[in-house]
Amino acid sequence: MDPVIPPRSLPMEATLTPTQSAELDALQTELVRLQNRIKRKKERLVLVFEGRDTAGKGGAILRFMRYLDPRAARTVALPKPTERQQGQWFFQRYIEHLPAAGEIVLFDRSWYNRAVVEPVLGFCTQDQYRRFLQQVPIFEDLLLDDGIRLIKLWFSIDRETQAERLEARRSDVRRQWKLSPVDGLAQERWDEVTRHKLDMYSATHTDRSPWVIVQGADKFRARVEAMRYVLHALGAEPLDPEMRLKPDPAVIRRYDPEDP
Repeated sequence: MDPVIPPRSLPMEATLTPTQSAELDALQTELVRLQNRIKRKKERLVLVFEGRDTAGKGGAILRFMRYLDPRAARTVALPKPTERQQGQWFFQRYIEHLPAAGEIVLFDRSWYNRAVVEPVLGFCTQDQYRRFLQQVPIFEDLLLDDGIRLIKLWFSIDRETQAERLEARRSDVRRQWKLSPVDGLAQERWDEVTRHKLDMYSATHTDRSPWVIVQGADKFRARVEAMRYVLHALGAEPLDPEMRLKPDPAVIRRYDPEDP
């Protein structure tokens, strides 16, 4: 029988209302039950977390991982490639981190660095960028054909919200570790990121491997609706039959090229 996790509080959740805490606890319990199913059935799940700087993907990953068994679920946040890795096929260093049977892997940024971050910052050539966009749908089809479940989440915020969050990180010593040398360019190159993001959607959004856009202005709602999306997409059956698993379309939706 699947265990039921009793509600537990965290310092980082201190600002939540009792209703929000209960909602978060219930969804985290369902994620544990989903993990138990994945382990039992030897399924494999990859969750890709991408998005604008400060859009909330890191916080979402923490909430996803809070109660999962770390022996069968892990976060992958790869550093800058080594000189040897730069001489490999681009996808090679990501392949070694893919899940085995019964495992969940959450990528805190992924191979999609080459779709947005690298070309905007000049970390790859145009030939490398174009080749990536051609290869990634094939690469993801290979993963899917082999039985790996893949969900791609893009966390989105507006320019003003990002500016406020960057300033909050600079002024709070507890959050300064989140800053990187390139974060200062996030605002300056906002339009370039937007253009590359839209090109990424156009080239890599498919029926089998769609992009899912999460509105990150409200961090709490972004996190819980992302959890709902994953649970709903994977056919979770909650302990409480009245529990809402269908995600709120005002917060999270599939990319639609027909949207304005």
